[in-house]
Amino acid sequence: MPLLSAISAIDSALANFASFVWGAPLLVLLVGGGLALLVVSRGRPYRHLGHSVALLRGHYDNSDDPGQVPHSQALSTALSGTLGLGNIAGVALAISTGGPGAIFWMWVTALVGVATKFYTASLAVMYRGRDAAGELQGGPMYVIREGLGRRWMPLALLFALAGLCGALPVFQANQAVQLLRESFALPLGWIGADSALAFNFSIGVVLAALTAVVIVGRIQRIGALAVRLVPAMVLFYLAMTFVVIGAFWQQVPAAFALIFSDAFSGQAVAGGALGTVIKIGISRGAFSNEAGIGTESMAHGAAKTNEPIREGVVAMVGPIVDTLVICTCTALVILLTGAWELSEGIEGVTLTAGAFSQVFGHWGPLLLLMMVVPLAFTTIVANWYYGVKCLNFLFNGVYQRYYTPVYLLLVVIGAVASLSAVNNIIIGMYAIMAVPTMTSTLLLAGRVNRAAKKYFEELAQTGKTQEKAGTAL
Repeated sequence: MPLLSAISAIDSALANFASFVWGAPLLVLLVGGGLALLVVSRGRPYRHLGHSVALLRGHYDNSDDPGQVPHSQALSTALSGTLGLGNIAGVALAISTGGPGAIFWMWVTALVGVATKFYTASLAVMYRGRDAAGELQGGPMYVIREGLGRRWMPLALLFALAGLCGALPVFQANQAVQLLRESFALPLGWIGADSALAFNFSIGVVLAALTAVVIVGRIQRIGALAVRLVPAMVLFYLAMTFVVIGAFWQQVPAAFALIFSDAFSGQAVAGGALGTVIKIGISRGAFSNEAGIGTESMAHGAAKTNEPIREGVVAMVGPIVDTLVICTCTALVILLTGAWELSEGIEGVTLTAGAFSQVFGHWGPLLLLMMVVPLAFTTIVANWYYGVKCLNFLFNGVYQRYYTPVYLLLVVIGAVASLSAVNNIIIGMYAIMAVPTMTSTLLLAGRVNRAAKKYFEELAQTGKTQEKAGTAL
């Protein structure tokens, strides 16, 4: 009993910590800061979304440019850190704790997040720095050091420290194992309820071993894995959700009406706490698309390009795919099937699996499993990369040889840990990471605006020249 009391006290302390850091000041910084960036850019990023298609297709790739991976692999790596459990388990957690209205506030983070990602990714390339090994790196800590100067170093160190903790693999390991156990092993009778802990541990060890195989190849192998897995799994998941939405198509307008009405009433939360709905929606939205958090900037900072604005344009695709498309589909599946009302006490990925089972029967969780496990795995390996970059920035590469064994051990620990505990740790660290990321982005926004103005003017001029050449021919 003393052990149970200690675990309960830790869970309570972590919940209070997450609630405190996600207070009103941070919500204003993330959403208000994103709106400010949208205003000062005069909506320029949104007007050039089409340019991202050409960039992702490799039309502007140059193998001689500085960086480590092409635009498409940089975006896939960034998306691999957000797609999957952030959209499936994260949306389920948002609805189960904040009600349907939390989805509206997730949308808000995505709409302003398009502008935020344009700036953060552009800065990640514009102000790349050298690590202890002399390798070119990007990310908020380098943006602060190279763009704002040494006197801002405490802010850079704060990000790196929070990023080291926020990149822990515990949430992904926890939810992947939970889905595997409850939708596969238990129904088939492979394990009993009393052997769940041993099963979790065994799968955690397997996940850790597979992670070790991939991370040996560093960002190049991670990018190559992500660019293959992420698009395929996204299309597979969209096909699943479209089947469910099609089965309940007549109720779709009512589902959207519920999201909008609850977003401003908070009726689905005990006591009608509107502030709770907003807080949960924005925090889960930030966890989903990571706009303004800074982790994705580390992936975009590895892009092979000498034009920072190009990577900013590529990064804008992230919140659209991640939150506006995938999260919305997940939310509709949960709301249309009524799973959020019928599954009291069930949360996370299990709630989403229950929603799919309403249409696909016992195949629903298994189909979801086929999508979740690969994306959870790509997130785990992407987070290793983020953690290594933060560790090297803090300690100049001194302890890097110890990081990988510890990280692999945490994969196993995450598989057997409490969901509430790991969720509150990650959400809390994301809040702390947002402070240096958004502060530096707002301070350096003017430099991005000038670079963007020049880049898009030159792009327009190039287009006119090519058009004239084509006409002449």
